Amino acid sequence: MTALRTLTTGLGRLTGRDAAPAEDTTVRVGAEETVTVSFTVNGRPASVDVAPRVTLSDALRDHLGLTGTHIGCEHGVCGMCTVMVDGDAARACLLLACQLEGSEIMTVEGLGKADDLHPLQESFGRHHALQCGFCTPGMLMSAYDLLDHEPGVAAEELPEKMSGVLCRCTGYRNIMDAVAEVAEANPDGVPPPRNCASAALLPRASVGGRASAGGETVADAEQGVAEIRMPQTEPTVAIEVDDDVAAGADAVWDVMDDTERLARCLPGAELMADFGDDRYKGRIRVALGPVKLAFVGDIHVVERDPATRTIRALAQAQDAGGGSVQADVLLSVEPQGSGSVIHAQAGLHMTGRIAQFGRSLAGDVSRDMFKQFTTALDATARGEEPTSVAPPSAIAMATQLAASRARATLQRLTRRN
Repeated sequence: MTALRTLTTGLGRLTGRDAAPAEDTTVRVGAEETVTVSFTVNGRPASVDVAPRVTLSDALRDHLGLTGTHIGCEHGVCGMCTVMVDGDAARACLLLACQLEGSEIMTVEGLGKADDLHPLQESFGRHHALQCGFCTPGMLMSAYDLLDHEPGVAAEELPEKMSGVLCRCTGYRNIMDAVAEVAEANPDGVPPPRNCASAALLPRASVGGRASAGGETVADAEQGVAEIRMPQTEPTVAIEVDDDVAAGADAVWDVMDDTERLARCLPGAELMADFGDDRYKGRIRVALGPVKLAFVGDIHVVERDPATRTIRALAQAQDAGGGSVQADVLLSVEPQGSGSVIHAQAGLHMTGRIAQFGRSLAGDVSRDMFKQFTTALDATARGEEPTSVAPPSAIAMATQLAASRARATLQRLTRRN
């Protein structure tokens, strides 16, 4: 029975009873200290720095922004926080995040996306099985687990099989009808999730360290080259930055022509793999107050012209929450006096949390990041290469954005006068 399996899976993980005997790698951590836990969420690598007492449900919601995992009783009874852990349903409120180093986790966000819903989600919509919606994520994940383990389950068995998640309103009958429809249509097994990247499990490691293999962080870099397809629609944000710098154009171009040095100039960015033919895998981290995003994706330099000192690159990346960014970036540098001017243009297509900031704020944040980028590029070209460029912080951005908007307002007033 799914309800029983879900509960015992969560309790088993909490007590360690379902784990095979292994070498004791226990690490003692103080109550106020944090540990770094790395796992795979919806097929994408993710890391959180949490206190040992933080539950998986809180880590998903508060640290990764995956608020589709709802919290109800916090005792493993209501089932609202049901997620998939290593292929089985589990209560996220009964698991400590620090227990799950190297695990593969799927949340309701991994089932499907707005333009490609999972059949369960489509069926819930057709049968009006949403009602207040509070139990919907738990119902969807529990139904996915049931149909994955017991394909072709009979409709009359569903009320018992699905009893591990409690419905709070009048939609229960419709929920059963929705699950029954998918079970009947897919007797050989539930269709796979539509919003999960294919990723192997990270290897198990001791609590407090990042999962690793051969000394290197395991990430999507091992999955090889992916084709980049840019949307044909208007970008969410269009950016154009012209920045006068002290370094000469040839010195700046030397940095631009070295992809690894160029990447180190972008705030929060790092190259993870070089596949040749100017194709790369990379990661970029952005921190906006409590919202922390880590995008992993592909970069393809489609134009590199030394004569005009121009580079054009296409990029696409996703975060653990299913958000995505696609970018068409054009960089060029030309002499100006004793220095040079760097031109940066970008069209950004955004979905997910990063797009929810709105076009104005997203544009301000992106332009500020490009300004930091050109500053770091200038310093590197002058032989003052920074060891690292930190991800932008909320306080620093708020101050800089307020100052830039004040300058823009002053310039408009000056022009009017």
